[in-house]
Amino acid sequence: MNSRVKTRPGSYEKEALNRLKEKSVVVHNTKDLDPLMDRIGDARIVMLGEASHGTHEYYTWRSRITKRLIVEKGFDFIAVEGDWPDAYRLNRFIKHYDDSERVEDVLHSFDRWPTWMWANWEIAALAGWLRTHNDALPKDRRIGFYGLDVYSLWDSLEAIRNYLIKTDPTALEAIEKTFRCFEPYKTDDGSSYAYASLSLPKRCEQDVLNLLQDIRKRSPAYDHDYENAFSTEQNALIAVNAEKYYRSMIGGGPDSWNIRDSHMEETLERLLEFHGPSSRVIVWEHNTHIGDASATDMAQEGMYNIGELARQKFSLREVVLVGFGSYEGTVIAGRSWGADMQKMEMPPARDGSWEFLLHEAGGENRLLIMKEFDDAVFHKQIGHRAIGVVYRPQYESYGNYVPSVLPQRYDAFIFIDKTKALHPLHMKPDGHLVPDTYPFGE
Repeated sequence: MNSRVKTRPGSYEKEALNRLKEKSVVVHNTKDLDPLMDRIGDARIVMLGEASHGTHEYYTWRSRITKRLIVEKGFDFIAVEGDWPDAYRLNRFIKHYDDSERVEDVLHSFDRWPTWMWANWEIAALAGWLRTHNDALPKDRRIGFYGLDVYSLWDSLEAIRNYLIKTDPTALEAIEKTFRCFEPYKTDDGSSYAYASLSLPKRCEQDVLNLLQDIRKRSPAYDHDYENAFSTEQNALIAVNAEKYYRSMIGGGPDSWNIRDSHMEETLERLLEFHGPSSRVIVWEHNTHIGDASATDMAQEGMYNIGELARQKFSLREVVLVGFGSYEGTVIAGRSWGADMQKMEMPPARDGSWEFLLHEAGGENRLLIMKEFDDAVFHKQIGHRAIGVVYRPQYESYGNYVPSVLPQRYDAFIFIDKTKALHPLHMKPDGHLVPDTYPFGE
């Protein structure tokens, strides 16, 4: 229940509301996104955020933008905040490497909690469109779909083993040695490995480094399916960075978050290199990842993210960051980590927040091109809602808002006044849970 007492707008709010009404663009349909397409221009990297992992409109509006970028601007692939092995299976499906499965069956591979992030009907619809679009393209030009995340240690090791059994059985020794090292810690979320590393630091580090080195040495011989060879090397890199990630969990602080986002940025760069010097990518991640962390209080905690790293690595002209937010509605989330997914009520946004201001500006869906707001009026750190896979609406007034200078955090922002929950495929997680690394449940 929202118990706030509404106050009259002060002079700052009045000025902000007038500017938002004057300079933002009301959006009802895909055509209304033309100013965003103009802002994207010839950018190579477009990152599309979300203020929750369980909102229907974030997925559908990102799908509309994605389709336009592919059709009108020739973007080559999508990279998401998901596990590499699961996303790679979907990638092979939409590229017609396997015509025997239905998209629902493929999406069932996303079985790590929170399953609903990618195993939902909104993604099924996008995958169907991508598969149809790819049908008319030559194999080397088909749109790809890849996961950027670092969580898939066990699935990645299993994928390497399966690949080597079929392709190069003589290389199995390194992967079996790595399996033996991690075997005692396979039944939980990585915390037992983290605690074990207290008595024996870097317990399995050398094994995963040797595995990556061995895969890289042998990969030139795996030329019968170049993308599968690339995927195998990527899984070895995930093993290296996942080991580092789990080891960092025990110390607290920003290290585990930064390791994760550094891995996602490294994977993004590898994918761009793999697809060639003129390749262009669409990234789907939470706002807390794609919105430049240096424009938030995350920077004060020593945290950075993929949006900030991409701006540093590439020119500002090459990177466009697009945030999303909404005022009220419903959302899919869990009450605690690993809990059953639920459809929850999302109360009206907190007074004084960016979402509150945008609602007060007229209660319509709006597009903000941030260069129109890059002045003193909006250069304040104001609360910006961030709902994660763990959400407790009754406590929202005490958290869930990241102080942000919005024109510095994003290049564009899409506000949906009232949103509804997305539509999961209603699967149960496999029990391999990864603890949260950000206080808002990102």
